[in-house]
Amino acid sequence: MKLYLKFFKMHLNSQLQYRASFILSFISQFIVFFGYYFTILCLFDNFSNIKGFTLYEVLLTFSIIQFGFAFCETFFRGMDVFDELIISGNFDKLLLRPRNIMFQVFTEEMSLVRIARLLQALIILIIALVKINIDWDIYKIITVIFMLMSSILIFLGIFILAASYCFVTVKGLEVRNVFTDGGKHMAQYPIGIFKKGFKFIFTFIIPYGFVNYYPLLYILGKNNNKLFMFSPLITVLYLIPCIIVFYKGIKKYSSTG
Repeated sequence: MKLYLKFFKMHLNSQLQYRASFILSFISQFIVFFGYYFTILCLFDNFSNIKGFTLYEVLLTFSIIQFGFAFCETFFRGMDVFDELIISGNFDKLLLRPRNIMFQVFTEEMSLVRIARLLQALIILIIALVKINIDWDIYKIITVIFMLMSSILIFLGIFILAASYCFVTVKGLEVRNVFTDGGKHMAQYPIGIFKKGFKFIFTFIIPYGFVNYYPLLYILGKNNNKLFMFSPLITVLYLIPCIIVFYKGIKKYSSTG
C-alpha cells in the first residue's frame, strides 16, 4: 500500500504540473458525466417508471455502475491502456523489475481527473438513497457496500481480460469497449428491463446483474431472499479466472520487438 501511495503521489504531482489543464479537464469530466444523468432525467420526463423501476431506483443502479467504472479508470488506468505498454515495448521493462507485474501495470498510469466522475457517482448515489423509501437495516447497508465493491471488481475483471486479449492481437482495438463502455451504458439500468437474451448474457457471462439488479431487488424489498444480498460477491469468482488468463498470457508473451 505504501508503494501504491508513492505512485499515486508521483502521478498527482506529474498531472498538476499543468494545473490549468488539469482543472479544465476535471471540469469537463464533471460536465460530461452529468450529460448521462440528464439523459435519464429526460427519459423519465416522459415515463413515470420503466418496468416498475422509478427514476431514483434507476439512478441508484446508474450511480453504482458509474462508481465502479470511474474508480477503475482512475486508479487502474494502466490496465485499460495495456496495449500501449506492449506497442511501446515498456511492458518488457516491467517484466524485469522485482515487483508483481499486475501491480506495476495498475500503477503505470492513473487518470486522476476522473476523480470528478467518482465524486459525482457518490453524490447521485446519496441523492438516490435519500429519495427512495427504503426500510433500512444492517443487511441492506451491507448490501449497498457489496454493490459498490462488486462494481469495482467487475470492471477490473473486464479491464484485465481486455489486457489479456492484447497478448494475442497486440492492439486492443475496440473489443474492450463493447464490454466496458457498452456494458456500462446498459448496466446503468436494472438488467431485468431487458429481453431474456441480454439478461442471460449480462448475468451469467458478464455478471452485471449480480452487481446492481438482484441486490437492488433485495434493497427495495421486491425480493426478501437474503441470497440476493450476497450475490455481488459472485464478482470475486468472476475476477479469479480473469487474473489466471492474464498470467497465462504473460507466459506466452515473446515481446513485440
